[in-house]
Amino acid sequence: MTSAKTCALVTGASAGIGAEFCRQLADRCDIIIIVGRRQELLEDLAGSLGSQADVHPLVADLTSIEGQTRVIEALRQKGPVDYLINNAGFSTLGNFAELELAPQQEMVDLHITASLALCRAAIPFMREKGSGFIVNVSSLVSFSPLASVAVYGASKAFLNHYSEALQLELKDQGIKVQSLCPGYTRTDFHGRDSMQGFDTEWVPEEQWMEASQVVAESLAALTRDQVVVVPGASNRKLANAGMRAQMGRLPETDD
Repeated sequence: MTSAKTCALVTGASAGIGAEFCRQLADRCDIIIIVGRRQELLEDLAGSLGSQADVHPLVADLTSIEGQTRVIEALRQKGPVDYLINNAGFSTLGNFAELELAPQQEMVDLHITASLALCRAAIPFMREKGSGFIVNVSSLVSFSPLASVAVYGASKAFLNHYSEALQLELKDQGIKVQSLCPGYTRTDFHGRDSMQGFDTEWVPEEQWMEASQVVAESLAALTRDQVVVVPGASNRKLANAGMRAQMGRLPETDD
């Protein structure tokens, strides 16, 4: 293992926020393991970053046990990792009862099971080193239940709660955990087949952020004692409104 070098592992690195994490970590890391399902995009990214870091593309489907195992093995062979970015994700659009169950289960496998597996693999090495950073990419929708993205929002809400509890467990061991909750971000996320029917024109222009802005705020927040990070002032207002609405639904008494 290359314990003397700084290493990052980024999932969902083919494009969007994941690729931007790779670009912004390239000046901080000697080694970056980039994980995704689109080989050509991974290889293009590796080529563009080759002068800054030793980049290792790994094609893997993290919704499967086989894919998770391959990534964990890469973490052990090329790590230990100093930065673990659990970014891989997708959403479907539609009412839960009318959608096929398989993609909903794949969201749970990807957002929750894969994130847990990679955290469990990385943390012992981080403990031994006495430092490390874990970023679990959640979503602004984790603060407000929305129809048509029920499983997506619920799985992202899990990441918030999990990350906060994990930070409590690791607070004295030099490991920083973050749950990053972006709002609408200019990536290919909303243009995928699984989001067919989503109209990006419906979203006000001021609600959109660039992936570079989201990642810059995430990395800057790693220096602060803040677990749940919502990039963008307008997004923070929406997150606070969502939390207030949730609390308002609770009865004041048991009567």
